[in-house]
Amino acid sequence: MIATTETTILYCAFSFLVGAGIVLGIAQRLQVNRRKQLQQEADRLLEAAKVQAETLRQKAIVDGKESVLAIKSEAEKEIAAERKVLLQRDGKLDRREESLSQQEEGLRKQQRGLENAQTRLDTQLRALTGQRAELEQTIKQQQVVLEKASGMTREEASEKLLSSLQQDLQQEIGSVLLKHQKHLGETVKAQGREMLLTAIQRYASAHTAESTTSTVDVPSDDMKGRIIGREGRNIRAFEKATGVDVIIDDTPGVVIVSGFDPVRREIARQSLQRLISDGRIHPSRIEEVVKEATAEMDDLILQKGREAADEVNVNGVHERVLQMLGRLHFRTSYSQNVLRHSVEVAFLSGLLAEMLGMDADLARRCGLLHDIGKAADHELEGGHPKIGADLLRRHHEGPEVVHAALGHHDEIVTEHPYTMLVATGDACSASRPGARRESLERYIKRMEELESIAERFSGVRQAYAISAGRELRVIVNSDKTTDEQAATICRNIAKAFEQELTYPGEIKVTVLRESRFIETAK
Repeated sequence: MIATTETTILYCAFSFLVGAGIVLGIAQRLQVNRRKQLQQEADRLLEAAKVQAETLRQKAIVDGKESVLAIKSEAEKEIAAERKVLLQRDGKLDRREESLSQQEEGLRKQQRGLENAQTRLDTQLRALTGQRAELEQTIKQQQVVLEKASGMTREEASEKLLSSLQQDLQQEIGSVLLKHQKHLGETVKAQGREMLLTAIQRYASAHTAESTTSTVDVPSDDMKGRIIGREGRNIRAFEKATGVDVIIDDTPGVVIVSGFDPVRREIARQSLQRLISDGRIHPSRIEEVVKEATAEMDDLILQKGREAADEVNVNGVHERVLQMLGRLHFRTSYSQNVLRHSVEVAFLSGLLAEMLGMDADLARRCGLLHDIGKAADHELEGGHPKIGADLLRRHHEGPEVVHAALGHHDEIVTEHPYTMLVATGDACSASRPGARRESLERYIKRMEELESIAERFSGVRQAYAISAGRELRVIVNSDKTTDEQAATICRNIAKAFEQELTYPGEIKVTVLRESRFIETAK
């Protein structure tokens, strides 16, 4: 039993060994076959790679050749284009060279022609020189003959001839001047009249007159006593606070406020009206009311300035300038309200600028602010044109506006056309009938000044100023002057007025020359 078991074990072991050997042999065989397959596959892949590499190499060679051919073709095109450009340039250079050659040949021909002409001119010049010498000799001989025949030397004859020519020339100048002056005067007068009439007709303003006194109504004589106060303390306090004089007389129902400063006078008038309405009149109340009226007056002045600027459509004016402009409402010049005068000048300047094709807004601004210096001329030194120009310059107004304020009275050389428009509008506003009043002494002085200037001229016999100094009639001596000389005298008198006088509007000068012949039959 034990032997059988061992036999079985041996048999099993042998079988295991045999099986293992068989398996090992099969595994080795399979491994060999697998190695062969892998070798074959590797060979096949290597061969395919070689084929693919050869294909890629052939394709790269083909692509390289195509790129080289494309680059070569592009280079050939560029070379052809450059060659074409060079050929065109060569052609242009050849044509330019040919043109220069032709020009050179033409210049040679012109030079030869100039040389020939120079030769001819030299010949003619020598001939003319000889003829001139002969002519001078002949002239000298003729001069000697003329001097012997006339009994005068050459200098005396020249002087006499020049004197005769000068006299004839003066007569000719006077005649031509008279002719052209008449035509020019008619044309300018017609056009100027039409423009001014159009401007004045398009704008018309009422004339405002002011005085140096204001009246305040009082309900009873008892109120006058309360205004005076005990021992006059109320009226003294009022006059001290306002800076005006209060006149209380026997006139029933009226108290007069007098003062040269219109702003103070208006403050005093309003303060007195409030005190009368309130009924409480004593020094402390007077000071309180005057202070309130002064503050309200400042607001009113600014409001008046803004209203004037809005009326003429002028924007962007500095508030200080508006304040000074509003003060002109209480300022008069020859009884004419200066603010209304400024508004009127602004409108007239704007209308004239529109008709002349200029900036109407700028012209209105110049006209509105031209008299701004009158609002402060009592506070600063100098005339109102200079004060106004400095004020406007400090508040950054334009050069046209500043120059219009400085030169609207023709005191300086006019540099801007708007100054002439403002001066024209100023003259129209001031010279219209009823706009201003002047004293008798000034009126007589101006008339005498006009006549004295005219009588300075030679040939003037008498001069008469008429039409309130706006026209001058001059009578010249008919024995000593001709019509042409009278025309010259008329123009010279007008020029003297323009240079020596300052006046609104214009002055018409009329020169009369009359010849009278009287015979008596016996």
